[in-house]
Amino acid sequence: MDNLKEKKLKELLNFLQKDFPLVPEPFKILAKKFSLEEKEIIEFLKNLKKRKIIRHFGATIDSYKLGYITCLCATSLPEDKIKLAYEIAKFPEITHAYLREHELNFWFTVVTKSERDLKEFCKNLEEKFQIKIKLFPAIKKFKVKAVFEI
Repeated sequence: MDNLKEKKLKELLNFLQKDFPLVPEPFKILAKKFSLEEKEIIEFLKNLKKRKIIRHFGATIDSYKLGYITCLCATSLPEDKIKLAYEIAKFPEITHAYLREHELNFWFTVVTKSERDLKEFCKNLEEKFQIKIKLFPAIKKFKVKAVFEI
């Protein structure tokens, strides 16, 4: 890949993190803006996804504006039950999940419609997996967007 094309693709990635044309043919607009071919952009993004450099390409919905709540949760999984983290992380209510080196070694974010649903969801997890979950509800949200300049 030549330096000019590489520079354009980096500019494209920076742009896509901040803005995306909400039109019937967005890649046509992007191709024109960055002097690239539509197919070239699509293949470039597919390749990044295939290589797991991009995890997700799509809209990020503000769950709070849709009436949902989120909560950071943590639990202690015994070493011989670490595999439970993978099972728990599959639930659609869980948006992020991390194993950590800490007494509370499994952290995850839960999104539910209400505080009651959150408590019920966590209670069901506790009963199903024989664990104790600690809830760390947000008091104030500070960061709403992550952009990685390339």
